Amino acid sequence: MRKFIYLISPNNIHKNFYKELDLVLSANNVKFFQLRLKKHKTDKVIKIAKKIKKITSKHNVKLIINDSIKIANAVMADGCHLGQKDISNLTKNSKNIKSKNVKNEKIRSYFTKNKQKKLIGITCHNSKNLANIALKNKVDYIAFGSFNNSKLKPKAKKANLNILRWAKKNVKKPVVAIGGIDNLNYKKLINLGANYIAISSYIWDNPKLKPEIAIKKFK
Repeated sequence: MRKFIYLISPNNIHKNFYKELDLVLSANNVKFFQLRLKKHKTDKVIKIAKKIKKITSKHNVKLIINDSIKIANAVMADGCHLGQKDISNLTKNSKNIKSKNVKNEKIRSYFTKNKQKKLIGITCHNSKNLANIALKNKVDYIAFGSFNNSKLKPKAKKANLNILRWAKKNVKKPVVAIGGIDNLNYKKLINLGANYIAISSYIWDNPKLKPEIAIKKFK
């Protein structure tokens, strides 16, 4: 089975989450797991991430940390996902980075120096220009969206399906489609050019299905 799911964590991690995650990843269709905890303190996120890393490693799933290179380093994650605001903050707060279009090599320098290559993903919303800048700076994947209304990010910028058609012809790196994706709309996004689909609420906040059942709806 080809792993095509980019799974994003819920906003809060409850005590049964780790068991649920283990069951979900057992479906063997998840390639990446992104830990996205916006309102938690760094120390708490690191503690949670270390527990999750054991589970993702068990299932050969790449652990991606949202926003924080510091946390990605601390837990030896496989990579970091950055939004456009995150890149801007790196530019403003670093004496070593002067360009508004942060070079990917500069971002990589923030990672712990070891033999493991860290993955870097960038959100490009609905912009060909942002995608081209990201590609020029050699990111490992690009995310477009939001393609639908999203519970996780209700105020997210909307994306047009044409951006996937363009990406299929012009982008050689993996493309992740994000935003309100469920078992009824995911196939269209893949057919149009997305290599991976990012899902969260359908798995973790589904009133009808348990997470380990919901994940099996994606084949």
